Amino acid sequence: MKNSEKILKSISSLIENGILTSKDIRKEITTDLKFKKDKIINKLELVSREEFEVLKKIVQKQDATIKKLLKKKLKR
Repeated sequence: MKNSEKILKSISSLIENGILTSKDIRKEITTDLKFKKDKIINKLELVSREEFEVLKKIVQKQDATIKKLLKKKLKR
């Protein structure tokens, strides 16, 4: 709690002195949120839509092949 109060007091004093504007704060928060978003996305190891669609087609093709092989095996 004390650290957050210190930070808020520092920010408010900078704003009062005109050193830090609301645009600066907005830019800093936006940048920070972008980095956090990128960090979360990297942790989740997400793939692009194109990669997903390619993999989906491969799996569908493999599924069809497996079904054909099973039908062949059952006919014997």
